[in-house]
This record gives sequence, structure tokens and C-alpha cells, in this order.
Amino acid sequence: MRLPRYYRYLGELLEEGVERISSGELSARMKVTASQIRQDLNNFGGFGQQGYGYNVKYLYEEIGRILGVDRKHHLIIIGSGNLGQAIANYANFERRGFIVSGMFDVNPALFGRSVRGIEIRSMDGLEDFIREHDVQIAALTMPKTYAPQVADRLVAAGIKAIWNFAHTDLTVPEDVVVENVHLSESLMRLSYRFCSMQEEREK
Repeated sequence: MRLPRYYRYLGELLEEGVERISSGELSARMKVTASQIRQDLNNFGGFGQQGYGYNVKYLYEEIGRILGVDRKHHLIIIGSGNLGQAIANYANFERRGFIVSGMFDVNPALFGRSVRGIEIRSMDGLEDFIREHDVQIAALTMPKTYAPQVADRLVAAGIKAIWNFAHTDLTVPEDVVVENVHLSESLMRLSYRFCSMQEEREK
């Protein structure tokens, strides 16, 4: 799905003061063919005018609406180690409508600490916090051993979307969305591409 990438590039164009852009100009920036851009956007109704191109602000707002980032989403982080704290410290998420409302951990040494004003809490109060703060999304940044049972608790408490950084696949009901982020797999893909290029150069 390329929509998040379009959204990022269009945001950069807005910051540069660009008001309209053709599919060809967008193609040169994104390294995606102009025909692919037109096809992608036509899947959602098409937003351009022949001879005029795309209105950058309008297209940015429409893609934001499709992605659901035109509204606020309350997010909690389960696992307050280095990765969890790094996510909490990334203020740019708030610009995309994702508000980190709480952080949880099982380590008593972390309870009461704050990361960018967000208190780290005990897992004991997880379900109550979700209900009281209208939380819709949870990020799992914990060891994979505990992730399945925590996911079950989250689903039972009403969470409908899980951003899963734990290195394990989760089994959840069909009405719960899971986005898996496997950092090691991403690094291995990078390694494969790098090594393939090196081998081609050596031939």
C-alpha cells in the first residue's frame, strides 16, 4: 500500500509551498511511474484533472481521510523498555493524529516514571485505563513470550488495532487489525538487497 508514502511526500510539498503537481512531477520525486500513481489514486476515485494535475492540499487531505489520520486515535504502549520509550518520544506521531495516552510495563522499577509526560503504569490497571481513556490502538513492544497473552487481554478490553513489534504472530478475532513490524526481517531484507548488489558489481 503506497498511500502512506504519497501522504508523506504531499506533506513535504505543502511545506515547500507547492500548490499543484502533475503525476509526472510526483513520479520524479517518488521514483514511481506516473501511470502507477494515476492507477493508485484512481482506485480511490481519482483526484486529478487532465492538464491541471493534482491540487496538493486537497489530495493530502483526502488521502489523510482515507488513512484515518484526519482524526485522533488514542494509543497505549505495552512494554516500556528502550523501544517503547523511543516510540513515546517520537512527537511526530501526534501530527498524524496518534496520541500516546499511556505506557505499561511489568517492571516495578519503571512504575511512576514519565516519558515525555506519559506515566509508566503497572499492567494491573490496564483494562480500566483502556475503558476510561477510550483507547483504540495498542503497541506491543515486549518480548514475544508474553505478547499472545497480553494481546488476549487487550482484545477482551476492547482494543481493535494492535501495532505488533513482538517477534511473534498473534491470533486475534477477525474484527481486530494487527500490523506486524519485524525489525530483524527488515534488516535481513536490506542485507539481501545489499549483498545482491555487491555480487552484481563483482561479476
